[in-house]
Amino acid sequence: MAESQEKPQGPQTTGHVWDGDLQEYNNPLPQWWIYGFYVTILFALVYWIVYPSWPVGQGFLTGINTITYVNSQGQEETWHWNTRAKLLREMQEAAAQQRPWFERIAQMPYEQIVKDPELMGFVRSAGRALFTDNCAGCHQVGGGGKIGHYPNLTDDNWIYGGTFDKIRETIVQGRHGYMPPFAEALSRAQIDALAHYVLSLAGEPHDATQAAEGKNLFHSHTAACYYCHGDDAKGRQDLGSANLTDRIWLWADVPSATDVPSKVALVRQIIAGGLNRGNMPAWEGRLSEEQIKVLTVYVHQLGGGQ
Repeated sequence: MAESQEKPQGPQTTGHVWDGDLQEYNNPLPQWWIYGFYVTILFALVYWIVYPSWPVGQGFLTGINTITYVNSQGQEETWHWNTRAKLLREMQEAAAQQRPWFERIAQMPYEQIVKDPELMGFVRSAGRALFTDNCAGCHQVGGGGKIGHYPNLTDDNWIYGGTFDKIRETIVQGRHGYMPPFAEALSRAQIDALAHYVLSLAGEPHDATQAAEGKNLFHSHTAACYYCHGDDAKGRQDLGSANLTDRIWLWADVPSATDVPSKVALVRQIIAGGLNRGNMPAWEGRLSEEQIKVLTVYVHQLGGGQ
């Protein structure tokens, strides 16, 4: 019995043929794709009408949506929808929500604020935002600072004092840290002796003989280091001079050095060249009194305060 043989139908073509065997297939797009394409066109047209879009003449299509916000003169202003106006309104709405909290904090003493869990929750949230916007550029996001440049605010070492009043004073007035250079006043040997003594105060490896000589220099009128750092070398908060005995290194990254000569070189550089760092701008006038108070409590709780 003969089997029916049917030749499989080949793909449809448009009938165009080049070079004898080069044909153009006729493969239409799927219907779902075509409908989807029409939908995107329709969506674009609606978007161009509702939101700012194409430039027209000297302006552009502003859309039909509007947004109302308070301008810099304190007056309500309605403008066509745009991301800048939206951001301004969202910031103003957030400020309105935070205002009662700021007012409560403004009326309470620091000691009561830290005992109120609800208020401290707001301080940690709003204070973190204020710190990130105004302080993190120098003191880093977490307040850890950077050795040689900006103090660490997360430890218990408060250069100018860690009470609420002192922290507020630092924020409001700013600080100007300074240590004179001793390269011309002292010899290289004397500076090295002082460096060994400073290392001994912090429990770092040092040469005992040179450290003993450095101790005499430290308390003498020749170097007069004791005047700023105190007889006990624990610093003076009224001057912002460093405590040399607490093993917290602000300006020389001594712990990273692996041998005594390297450690001595780091300390020598500070003594010889002095310091004109640690300059912090005043934030009075940049932040409101309520913001400064929240920031004061936030910084206080970062390092445990005093």
